[in-house]
Amino acid sequence: MQIKGSAVKSIPDFVRKNHPEHYDSWMEALPESSRRIFKDSVLPSNWYPLHEGAVVPTEVMGKLLYADVTSGAWQCGRYSAETALTGIYKFFIKAASPFFIVDRAGKIFTTYYSPSSMEVVEKGSNYVVLHITRFDEPSLVIESRIAGWIERAMEIHGFGTVLVDITGSLAKGDSLTEFRVSWGA
Repeated sequence: MQIKGSAVKSIPDFVRKNHPEHYDSWMEALPESSRRIFKDSVLPSNWYPLHEGAVVPTEVMGKLLYADVTSGAWQCGRYSAETALTGIYKFFIKAASPFFIVDRAGKIFTTYYSPSSMEVVEKGSNYVVLHITRFDEPSLVIESRIAGWIERAMEIHGFGTVLVDITGSLAKGDSLTEFRVSWGA
């Protein structure tokens, strides 16, 4: 399975920006296969192996800098949304309805993870339910990163308090990963 370079690049950028004093120790803690990816310039348009390019580096970051790996992954996902949805994109996000953004989630998702599939399965006035039905290398770290990304994207949109719950998990053996996203003023 592969992940887009722009998502891979956000991991060292996150560590460098939020934990600069730990950047070198994080890099040294990475296995050589992951360290090689980051020693070269990570190209946003290239594809990288999911495990070496995102799962392992995020796990190492979570163990080194957070109480648990999923908390670190969640924060890294939030950072990724923040950097991806600023500038001209921030105006676009604020102008769109939350349903427009969520409806596009499946299309956006497949541009970052290949092969993968995400779809909106339920919508209400202040909530939406998303399902990942295809993800060949399930990972709690990646599910948490995606949840953090969704949470921050909805906050950038301006929809008050956002709550993202992962109520099903391919990584835990469920038939799909389910995100329940709700928001309020």
